[in-house]
Amino acid sequence: MSSLKENRTPLIILMVNMFIAMVGIGLIIPVLPMFLKEFGVGGQAMGYLVAVFALTQFMFSPIAGEISDKYGRKIPIIIGLLGFTLSQLIFAVGTEMWMLYVSRLLGGIGAAFMVPPMMAYVADISTEKERGKGMGLLGASMSLGFVIGPGIGGFLAEIGIRVPFYTSTVIAGIATLISLVLLPETLSKEAQHKARSATRQKESIIKQMKKSFKAPYFMLLILVFTMTFGLSNFEAIFGLYVDERFGFTPKDISIIITIGALIGVFIQSILVDKMLTRFGEKKVMHWTFLLSAASMIVLLLATNFWSILAITVIFFTATSLVRPALNTLLSKMAGNEQGFVAGMNNMYMSIGNMIGPALAGILFDININFPYIFGAFILMISYALVVTWKNSTAVTSSPGTVAE
Repeated sequence: MSSLKENRTPLIILMVNMFIAMVGIGLIIPVLPMFLKEFGVGGQAMGYLVAVFALTQFMFSPIAGEISDKYGRKIPIIIGLLGFTLSQLIFAVGTEMWMLYVSRLLGGIGAAFMVPPMMAYVADISTEKERGKGMGLLGASMSLGFVIGPGIGGFLAEIGIRVPFYTSTVIAGIATLISLVLLPETLSKEAQHKARSATRQKESIIKQMKKSFKAPYFMLLILVFTMTFGLSNFEAIFGLYVDERFGFTPKDISIIITIGALIGVFIQSILVDKMLTRFGEKKVMHWTFLLSAASMIVLLLATNFWSILAITVIFFTATSLVRPALNTLLSKMAGNEQGFVAGMNNMYMSIGNMIGPALAGILFDININFPYIFGAFILMISYALVVTWKNSTAVTSSPGTVAE
């Protein structure tokens, strides 16, 4: 079996490409509020632009996963990077709102074709013992790119409002070329042929959702949805909120998001394991849901740049702790349904990423405070669910399937 040590170069290429793609996504965040003023639109349009990305990512992820099994990992990765490059270019040259929507829909398809095959690629080039390390490195490059992106975007916006979008196009194009030339295929021709000739009857998304309703870990999936809803609600409308209320520039917004997210990444990489070991998943979830809900309310009372920065840091810290706590507990309860539960986790997360921004945008246009009031309400319900929930043991245990 392949090991990460033997496949260091492909892993580095994957990490660089994931980093570049996430920088491309992140650098447009602080620019969007000012950019959308050119089109005369408000919160609803911004929320929908975030939501449609999640929609196509949700719809095309299963297709990308199937293609990666049947035709190898490299082809969908290239398709995803190319789609993302075109998406950023359309956004850069866009002069009508429909062009921006097309760009975001295409970007979601690109993300769907990038992420699942990259995760499968890591599984191909690592032993079972190394799997966590490989996934962690890929996740770290994703987080780091997203953290650095807004800072770059705020700086580039000082040159010109469309410069971040053109820059994103160029770096995504570079990532595409790197993969095309240097990334080797990891799935053997025999494995591809076997997958193409297999006739498996697949359950529809509706059937899978119904199955999850009866599972003992259903409450955790609901919490995945509410956590994602709250986080995407906060992030989607944040730029518009501080722009309208305080007149923050793209540079101001980029500083706040970058510092907040950096601290979140640090907490996630350094302290999560210690926190979960010392307090347990449920207690960490208990306090982080409460803290994130409180942060949303306190944000409405903030009066200046520094108070906004402090609240954002607290919010990102809380959400960086709740996600791994939820994922760990889900894995422990999944038993030998690890694949199904991972798929459901992604599905409920995608639904949160669709509904959260769309609803936040609609509420913002009614009253700029409503998105954060409603987001805090949802997170407080999550807190109450964690406090009252009595979790049971794993579904079915078999050696090596339940996370320790």
